[in-house]
Amino acid sequence: MKNQFVAAATGIALLMVAPTSAQAFSLSFTWGNLKLCTSGRPNRVANPNFKLSGVPEGTTKIKFKMVDRNVPKYNHGGGSVKYTGQKTIAPGAFKYKSPCPPDGRHTYEWTATAIGKGGKKLGTAKSSKKYP
Repeated sequence: MKNQFVAAATGIALLMVAPTSAQAFSLSFTWGNLKLCTSGRPNRVANPNFKLSGVPEGTTKIKFKMVDRNVPKYNHGGGSVKYTGQKTIAPGAFKYKSPCPPDGRHTYEWTATAIGKGGKKLGTAKSSKKYP
C-alpha cells in the first residue's frame, strides 16, 4: 500500500512539473488610429496592430482576413505577412477595406492562418471586436 501511495504521489508531482504542450495559436488586435467611418463606403487602410502568440512551429507566412459578422458576404480582404518569429504585426504591413458600417455598430472578425513550407496550413487563430 505504501509503495502504491509513493508511486501515485510521484506521478502527481511529475505531472505538476512536466512541461505543458505548446501554447495554442492566438490573435488579438487593436483598431489603433483608424479613422471613424459610418458611411458604408470603406477606404483601403493599413492593417490594425496585431499581437500573436503560440504561432505554430514552421510558420513562414501568416494570412489575415477580415469578415463583418453582420454582413459576412462583404469582402473586406486582408493580406499576408512573411513570418520570422515576430510577436506583433504593425500597421502598414498590408491594406484592406476598413470597417465602415452604415447602420450602427458591427462585429468584425480577423482570422490569421499560419502557413508553412509548400503552402501547408499549420493553424488558425481568430479575434473579433465591435466597430465603431
